[in-house]
Amino acid sequence: MLYYFFEWLQRYDIPGSGMWSYTSFRSLIAIILAMLISVGWGDKFINFMRSRQISETQRDASIDPFGVAKKGVPSMGGVIIIFAILIPCLLLCKLSNVYVILMLFTTVWLGVLGFVDDYIKIFKRNKEGLRGWYKIVGQLVLGLIVGLTLYKSPQVVIRENIEVRNGDHIEVVHAAKEIKATQTTIPFVKSNNLDYADITPFSGKTGRMVGWILFVVVTVFVVMAVSNGANLNDGMDGMCSGNSAIIGLTLGIFAYVSSHIQMAGYLNIMYIPGSEELVVFVSAYIGALIGFLWYNAYPAQVFMGDTGSLTIGGIIGVYAILIHKELLLVLLCGMFLVENVSVIMQRFYYKAGKRRGVKQRIFKSTPIHDHFRKSMEQVEAGCKVLITGPKRLQHEAKITVRFWIVTIILAALTIITLKIR
Repeated sequence: MLYYFFEWLQRYDIPGSGMWSYTSFRSLIAIILAMLISVGWGDKFINFMRSRQISETQRDASIDPFGVAKKGVPSMGGVIIIFAILIPCLLLCKLSNVYVILMLFTTVWLGVLGFVDDYIKIFKRNKEGLRGWYKIVGQLVLGLIVGLTLYKSPQVVIRENIEVRNGDHIEVVHAAKEIKATQTTIPFVKSNNLDYADITPFSGKTGRMVGWILFVVVTVFVVMAVSNGANLNDGMDGMCSGNSAIIGLTLGIFAYVSSHIQMAGYLNIMYIPGSEELVVFVSAYIGALIGFLWYNAYPAQVFMGDTGSLTIGGIIGVYAILIHKELLLVLLCGMFLVENVSVIMQRFYYKAGKRRGVKQRIFKSTPIHDHFRKSMEQVEAGCKVLITGPKRLQHEAKITVRFWIVTIILAALTIITLKIR
């Protein structure tokens, strides 16, 4: 809204109004405003929840190995994050931009889905929350909406990067014509664009249509995988917030260079017109998460709940799809992937032993971050654990910071992959 107001003022040559047309300026304002909203309103939200003794039932009895009780800590803190994202974006973004519309829709859609889950857990005192299938259907519908919108919207176009040999040198130029395409960026490959239509056994219009169907399927899978990975990662104070902020910063860099034709040429990636507005969105996203850490850092004064974790995970997945970098999430969201895989491995291994009448586990506990803060004495009696180390109990805050460090390394490697081919 402010963007359009200052755009109107610029017509009358009002001094300073031209600054609001710059993505960099609006992005910096967005990150500051989001932090201020998150920190300023967060305190009031926490006091409101405490005054009504609203906390998550399954955490009420939780005490960490070093004696800090988690009883009575309010949940549903994702509401803070969502409002701290939405307000700056509504004020500073071009609301006619299809990418911004999709990101705002994603934030609200998954925010409502997570809120319903938390509401059932907290107010209905049902620790199971919303049934898993309802969450999956909600994520499935979101993926379909995003995929089909990208297929139908005339705003969603790219200019393909093309390598041209000039004597002994290879120059990267971008096609003059904007096209709708199902291309994505793949790491470690010289010609780093993969078109989903090219990996189908069909050609012509049929192959193109099948390519779009495959693209929609990938969109659904990415949204579900990253959203659930973030949800599992939200098990320690500040862990999911910190990891997601680092991932968001990396994706913001990709969005910025993808919207700048010279930088896109230097990195040999496709040029995506209009994606600069995603930089403003992700700035608000990062600011909201950093502000939330003011209260969510160890020892947490508030938990984000599914309202937050489902939302921020879904935002990462959809954002990567919009800038055609979804395949890079395997590396960038490595911690989320490990959390997901650890739970799946543990479940299959445990069930395999159960069929033979044997209690067995791979890890002391899952998701994997719980393995590091649990001692063998806390494991079910008579259960054989495949991986018992480390022997020394790790403090929750140390585990969180170490996970952040690993995510920073993965983020750096993700950016480097664009030059290592």
